[in-house]
Amino acid sequence: MTTATEWTGPVGDIWAREWRRTDRSFAGLAPQLQAAILATAPMPGSHIVDIGCGAGATSLSLAEALPNAAITGIDISPGLIEIAVRRADRRPGLDFIVAPVETAVAALAPIDCFVSRHGVMFFTDPVAAFTALRAAAAPGARLVFSCFRAAALNPWASEIAAAVLGQPSKPPADYAPSPFAFADPDRPRAILAAAGWLETACSPADFVYRAGEGEDPVADAVDFFTYVGPSAPALRAAEPDVRAAMLDRMTAVVARYRTGNTVDFPAAAWLWSAKAGEEAP
Repeated sequence: MTTATEWTGPVGDIWAREWRRTDRSFAGLAPQLQAAILATAPMPGSHIVDIGCGAGATSLSLAEALPNAAITGIDISPGLIEIAVRRADRRPGLDFIVAPVETAVAALAPIDCFVSRHGVMFFTDPVAAFTALRAAAAPGARLVFSCFRAAALNPWASEIAAAVLGQPSKPPADYAPSPFAFADPDRPRAILAAAGWLETACSPADFVYRAGEGEDPVADAVDFFTYVGPSAPALRAAEPDVRAAMLDRMTAVVARYRTGNTVDFPAAAWLWSAKAGEEAP
């Protein structure tokens, strides 16, 4: 489980420090997500909100593709928003806000399009959050987001966790906020319906998750996974001798995915789309 407190504090700070490597890991998914967003045909002047925008990669990419759009990236991590603002470099039409998205959107209404790269799986009350998004939506507004499919299809998480913990990882109880909270498509489908979103659809998106590169890509990947990923908390909490054994087992897994100067894992996501209903659910 990843809580809001963690994202506003240590987890968000780590992701802010590691933004270049986290963006690298999602680079293979980014074109597919952007194509899904652009397929909704946002009109010139549309207001787009990037949910859980992190260090701003999706917002910045959309600003390039849609120069006449107004784009607002929202994240609860001050550290990540600081990076996003720096990267935006005062670009017109691009703004970033530190706030819970479900409380910030009312002041931004009407919103024509909501987008997110893996930022919607961490709501404590997802039905309430998506209901707040729908309430702030313009008539016919669209929602497009990505999220992970099953952990078993994402060995950068499942195999690394099994190696580090010495046993297969288990999904969070009761779908607690986590990277894989929306892996079962029936859950987000039910949440979106309860929140008043219509025409929901999802499609699988496979991509390359680049964990390491350079002269020693294995060392780069191992270092990355000590900070980011499901196994990172256990590594941080382990005693030195236990941690050393964990890192040895992780290194063996990572080495299997090395090709030349890169470490690439297969990864599996869902691309979701929906349309805002006009009436409250």
